[in-house]
Parts: sequence; structure tokens; C-alpha cells
Amino acid sequence: MSTPPAPGVGVLAGVRLLSELALVTALAFVGAALADGAVLSALVALALPMLAVAVWGMFVAPRARRRLDDPARLVVEVLLFGAAVAGLLYSGYVAFAVVLAVLYAVGAPHGRAGG
Repeated sequence: MSTPPAPGVGVLAGVRLLSELALVTALAFVGAALADGAVLSALVALALPMLAVAVWGMFVAPRARRRLDDPARLVVEVLLFGAAVAGLLYSGYVAFAVVLAVLYAVGAPHGRAGG
């Protein structure tokens, strides 16, 4: 019989998941805001999150076949979140950028622990 995780672990896992979902959402906002024209905005708003999900699934996710070891995995995470935060700031979504950065900073230790 296994022991249940400590209460803090569940909260960190939730914050980690929330930060990952916010990353995908942020990239959609950034893609829509940066492109000119409705069609191009829609395409970029779909392409940026899809690219991030593909990279995350290949190299960062706990069950990724080619999961990178730290510090390379940390570099990929910081690049993805940093690009999203920078894009949000550039697009004028300052509050959303701050929330995303804080969510990542709080949830990142869970990812470093292997979660």
C-alpha cells in the first residue's frame, strides 16, 4: 500500500498544471495579437500553442520519450514561458504576463522534482 502524497505536493502539482494551461492560453493570445488580419491572426493563434505543446510533450512532460535532463529541461521551460511572458508584455497584457510568471515560479519546483 502506498502512502498518500504530502498536502503541499498536490497544491504544487495543481499550480504547475495551471501554469502549463496558462502558457498555452497566453501563446494563443500573443499569436492573435501579433498577426495582422483575421485569418493570419487565427492561424498564428493556433500555431504558437500547438508548437509549444509539441515541444513540451517531446522534451519536458513527465512521460516524454525523450525527456531532457536538467538543466536542459529547465532551459526549454524558461524559454517557452519567457517567450509567452515577453509576448504578453509586448501585446499589452501586463497583468496576464505577471500572473503567468508568478504561476510558473510557484509551480516550477514541482517540475524539478520530477512531476
